[in-house]
Amino acid sequence: MTVTPASSTTTSTTTQPDAMKQLSGNFSTFLTLLTTQLKNQDPTSPMDSNQFTQQLVMYSQVEQQISTNDNLKTLITQGTSNAAAMTTGYLGKKVSITNGNASLSGGTATWTYNLANTAASTQLSITDSHGRTVYNGTGQTTAGNSTFTWDGKDNNGNQLADGTYTLIVKAADTSGNTITSSVASAGTVTQIDMTGATPQLIVGNMEVGLGDIAAVAN
Repeated sequence: MTVTPASSTTTSTTTQPDAMKQLSGNFSTFLTLLTTQLKNQDPTSPMDSNQFTQQLVMYSQVEQQISTNDNLKTLITQGTSNAAAMTTGYLGKKVSITNGNASLSGGTATWTYNLANTAASTQLSITDSHGRTVYNGTGQTTAGNSTFTWDGKDNNGNQLADGTYTLIVKAADTSGNTITSSVASAGTVTQIDMTGATPQLIVGNMEVGLGDIAAVAN
């Protein structure tokens, strides 16, 4: 059981200038110009201060926005770190996956599908990671849970490579009305991939997001 750490990246200060430093530089220049103008104004005809006041307010608003953005970045970083720490608790646990995917490993993949009512016909389709249909067959028509184990062969009898495959269940009653169905699979979490924006659980040959986990067991 392993954890794949996030890759480290170095941010160049030349390509991503510090917005607060730029604002401070502009504000200093503004104050210098303002002071110079005030020193050289005609005492008998003083300048209107409304424009200067508006510019000061603008600088204040920009400064607040930059500060807000920095705080949001800090919160996002903290949230990502917390999620990464939480996912390590899944290592070695058996999880139930509800996105229809299962890992074909050693020529076997297993799903459980549920029909809300008894069906007149049930069609099973399996697609690969590219969305291409590799298998079509018939399934159970009884209401409730049924298990389908696939040997990894397409309809021409060719053995397909191990990887992530998706089971699609379409069931209908005698009137042709669609019957609600759901698909799940199960597997043990062996790794945590933290190289992306969100941690991913590795189950067999596939990556699974936390949102696709319905249950966890020892």
